[in-house]
Amino acid sequence: MDAVKDKSWRGGLFAKYVFALVGLVVFVLAVNGLMETWIGYRATRTSLIDGMAEKAEATSRRIEQAMSDLERQSSWVTRASANQFSTDQRRVDYTQLLNQVPAVSQVSFISAQGREELRLSRGGGVSYGSTVDFSRDARFTETLARGANSFSQAYFRDGRPFISLTMAHTGYSGAGVGVTVAEIDLRFLSDYLGDGQVGRNTVAFVVDSQGLVLAASSKGPDIDRDLSTLPQVAAALAGSHETTGKDFGGHAVLTASSTVPKFKWNVFFEQPTAQALTPIRDQLVRSALLIGLGLIVAMLAGTVLARRMLIPINALSSGARLLGEGKFGHRIEVKTADELEELAGQFNSMASQLQETYTDLEWKVKERTRDLAQSINELKVLEEVGRAVASSLDLNAVLPTVAARALEITHADAVLIYTFDAANDRFNLTEAIGVDKNADGSHRAIDREGSTLGEAASSGEPIAIPNLHKAGDIPLRDVAVEAGFYSVLVVPLVDQTGVLGSLVVLRRNAGDFPQNLIGLMKTFAHQAVLAMRNARLFSEVNQKSSELEIAHSTVQQQAAKLQEQTDQLKDWNKSLEDRVETQLGEIERIRRLERFLAPQVAQLIASSDGHEGLLDSHRREVTVVFCDLRGFTAFTEQTEPEEAMNVLREYHAALGELIFRYEGTLDRYAGDGVMILFNAPIQFADHTKRAVKMSVEMRDTIGGLCERWRNRGHNLGFGIGIALGYATLGQIGFEQRLEYAAIGSVTNLASRLCDEAEAGQIVVSRRVYGMVEQWVEGRPIDDLNLKGFNHPVLAAEILDWREEVDNVVDASAATAKRRKK
Repeated sequence: MDAVKDKSWRGGLFAKYVFALVGLVVFVLAVNGLMETWIGYRATRTSLIDGMAEKAEATSRRIEQAMSDLERQSSWVTRASANQFSTDQRRVDYTQLLNQVPAVSQVSFISAQGREELRLSRGGGVSYGSTVDFSRDARFTETLARGANSFSQAYFRDGRPFISLTMAHTGYSGAGVGVTVAEIDLRFLSDYLGDGQVGRNTVAFVVDSQGLVLAASSKGPDIDRDLSTLPQVAAALAGSHETTGKDFGGHAVLTASSTVPKFKWNVFFEQPTAQALTPIRDQLVRSALLIGLGLIVAMLAGTVLARRMLIPINALSSGARLLGEGKFGHRIEVKTADELEELAGQFNSMASQLQETYTDLEWKVKERTRDLAQSINELKVLEEVGRAVASSLDLNAVLPTVAARALEITHADAVLIYTFDAANDRFNLTEAIGVDKNADGSHRAIDREGSTLGEAASSGEPIAIPNLHKAGDIPLRDVAVEAGFYSVLVVPLVDQTGVLGSLVVLRRNAGDFPQNLIGLMKTFAHQAVLAMRNARLFSEVNQKSSELEIAHSTVQQQAAKLQEQTDQLKDWNKSLEDRVETQLGEIERIRRLERFLAPQVAQLIASSDGHEGLLDSHRREVTVVFCDLRGFTAFTEQTEPEEAMNVLREYHAALGELIFRYEGTLDRYAGDGVMILFNAPIQFADHTKRAVKMSVEMRDTIGGLCERWRNRGHNLGFGIGIALGYATLGQIGFEQRLEYAAIGSVTNLASRLCDEAEAGQIVVSRRVYGMVEQWVEGRPIDDLNLKGFNHPVLAAEILDWREEVDNVVDASAATAKRRKK
């Protein structure tokens, strides 16, 4: 009793009531706390983001206004026409600009010819007549062409942000006379992001269109730091705005941003999420304390309530246990005037009923045991019948077995088996036990139409006739009555494919067939049908197998002859296909390679497998030769197209013969411009020497053509540029049009050197000149300021090739090679 009570105390209704009450209180408090926390979180977050957004927008407007003021002040100081003042007057104006506008760190004047005539810096430095050429600088050319002020992209020097303001000057005639370039130090932008404007816990910064920091608050990121990978910065650069993101330290932040449209800068105000949501954490702590207090109160209340319920429940539990032990005379006493007392009364009533019915239980158990034994016996017989029927595939042996087992199961007096003749639509008596199957009578053949056998076959269900004397006119009635049978059970033998026959069970006494017997016969009929179908299929398969063996023998003989002829034909076709495929592949490789390689190089690559890999993308040092005709553009504008095409044919023919002789690779040609690669795809130890020697011969050959063209009235010259360096090489294009190309700064250098070369001149980089200096006559030339290169380029001019030195060096190399051998 004590054990039961203790169990109820620990794991029964006591625990359930306590847990239910505690859970309800905790649930209500938790839901209330979570809702308040969520509402507070949304309000706090919205307030912070809106406040930062207003600050960011105000700061962006101030920055844009400040930049507009700088542009206005700079334009006002330098607004006078540049051609109306001397250099000294400009210096005075520029000094005034530096004094009035602290953000301007340097001012320069560039003439209309692109030469820097004056430069003043804040440190006091003054420069006159610089040799730097700005004629190709985009800031100069675009500003002078448009005649309007323009700002450059922000840039950094020594960790400081700068931007250039370019202002165009025009004379009285309206023509451009030069530009003033004012370099603005953007460090003043940080003044708009002071701690007073930003806030104690807020970080602010400004990034340019590339995501680089231009200005920041005291706690912000470093100037010139790349923040383009931060999610909020990437979104702002893409044109959208995020309210959450990561700071430069990888911590979560709430963020707001605004754009400075004119410069595509973005102003960001951010606050760490952990600091911003401090009130929310305090509210969560308060909710947790309230939940803890509610939990204690609920546990005390639940304990008191559950203890008051345990006494009657334990009484019910004890009485139920005694009833379970068979003590039906025990009565439960509960006086609570509620459902528990009613439940105790029901237990007492149930005990009385159990006491009354207990005496009949043993008799009912014996009866059920007897019925179960009978069912088990029938199942065993049915199992034996199934094994016996399924063990034979001979229909003449199957049917007697089916009839004998049916007679055994039903304990009947006779069993008849009819097989169905589909051609004549009738049932024929095939097997019988208890009746002479050879005796004459109408029972030997029964038509399906209008018969009990046909009705059972159509419905698929057994038909039982308990008294043949009271039955109507059926074919079996008279024969069965004359033989002394009074009741009949007809079980159809059917499956999914059709009717196989019928099983007829006859008894000499009248009366209904038990339903369990009818069900048992239905199961037996299914097994009998399976046996009959298997026997028929086995007979049909034997017959078909004999026919297939004969046909298979004939087919094998014909197939053997056909296979022999097929094998011969396959061997011939295989040999022919291999030969054709090899030749086509060789032709295709040569055809593709000869588009951009010398014939001997193309033959080398296509001569064996694996050489085509030379055209795959790779990096290598190459010598690049770039050449074109001087005055060709003016020539094409003044002459007929047919004459221009004739000149190009002569020009390309002369170049092509030399390119192929020196085994160069023709990278591309566009009109008069031709680019040749050496050391790719075939490597040569002396590729630079080949390139220079070929260029000298090109200059002499095309020089003769130029003389002939001058006699025809065409003033054309020929210039060459040569550079040495590393490039990425490989095939580009698409399947119908492939080219072998080189990509790298060395190709641009060769092109720019060619632009600098005058008619009949070969301009090479100083590195090329150093590689071939012993074979050539040349001279260094002034450093060249080339478009696209930040620093002046060292160059030289090739005057002539010294054949005698070339022959001596080649002879020395051959002698050294023989001695080594």
